[in-house]
Amino acid sequence: MLVSLSDVLTSEGKVETVAIPLEMTSFKSRQGDFSIMEKTPIHLTFTNIGVNKAKVTGTAELTFDTKCDRCLTEVPTAMKLKFDRIVYSPEAEVSEEEDTEQSFMDGWQLDVEAFVYDEILVNWPAKILCKEDCKGICPVCGQNRNLKECGCDTFVPDPRMAAIQDIFNANKEV
Repeated sequence: MLVSLSDVLTSEGKVETVAIPLEMTSFKSRQGDFSIMEKTPIHLTFTNIGVNKAKVTGTAELTFDTKCDRCLTEVPTAMKLKFDRIVYSPEAEVSEEEDTEQSFMDGWQLDVEAFVYDEILVNWPAKILCKEDCKGICPVCGQNRNLKECGCDTFVPDPRMAAIQDIFNANKEV
């Protein structure tokens, strides 16, 4: 959805507030495709803060259908987004210090979907866990260790000691 910012960007001191329903149904990134289970309308406030320059503030709440990074159990991930960005008109003279990538601006219009996508990408958690002490899955049989222990031998020898282990195995009497 595109929101026209021509009035806000050209009128000094102008403030405009809107509530926009999010049309996005999923979030796609390198980490996967995550469907959005719940979402609130996006509340945005546009404030003119100078010639051809506006501040965008707002909030949104989203819940994604994700999986635990250790045990692959379904985990709903809630995300509260808070927007605080400065946008420029196509006619604005932007200094090198202020120069930022504005892929969410299409001329005098703000692409709300691209704007929210950027914010989700920045706020996406590094690791999603079903619980803090998740044990993960067994590397041998694939059993979820949170549900039951499988008894598999998961001992991994220290590779730095492999040469010494080879000496002991070579000199072993049968």
